[in-house]
Amino acid sequence: MSELFDEVDEEVRREQLKKLWDQYSIFIIAGALLIIAGVGGWRGYQYLEAKKAAEMGAAFDKAIELSEQNKHSEAEAAFNDVAAKAPWGYRMLARMRAAAEAAATDPQAAAKMYEDIAADGSVGADMRELAKIRAAGLMLEKTSYPNMVTRLEPLAAPGATFRHTARELLALSAWHANDPAATRKWLDVIASDGETPPSLRSRAEALQALLPPVAKS
Repeated sequence: MSELFDEVDEEVRREQLKKLWDQYSIFIIAGALLIIAGVGGWRGYQYLEAKKAAEMGAAFDKAIELSEQNKHSEAEAAFNDVAAKAPWGYRMLARMRAAAEAAATDPQAAAKMYEDIAADGSVGADMRELAKIRAAGLMLEKTSYPNMVTRLEPLAAPGATFRHTARELLALSAWHANDPAATRKWLDVIASDGETPPSLRSRAEALQALLPPVAKS
């Protein structure tokens, strides 16, 4: 008797499943197709991104070769092309390298390129600060000491990533402006920082020796 009930229950279950399939099969099939399409699309996207990254990597290497051959205008154009087409990482590196290539032929244009990077809020803070430093370095002999202070003083603060370079640029700017007091101020800051690189400390000491006696420590 129990076997009969089992057979009846099994038949009822089959009938219920058939009704459910008849009612919802289109949705089940559509869902499965969407999953397959989604997985296939993601795989395709990954393949295309990897292919694009490889192409941009090769283009970046080619631009570096042009730079090493001192073909600065061609290298700048190549880096700009990478910056316009590449994924994010290559894009930022290419923008920085394009500015460096421009510096060899047109320092003013290169400074503007660095300033554009420094003003780009989508760029990381360290990269923006580095761009500010490089722009200031290109303008060292073409702009006033007060302008350099405005640009670099925040970057010369204790703990700032590029403080050593910022301080040296400020000391040199003050020196070019014939301002011994300001020169001494930045040389003293350089000397008092225990983390100042030895090479920079030596250059600062050499500049200190050139100051007039009234400005020496």
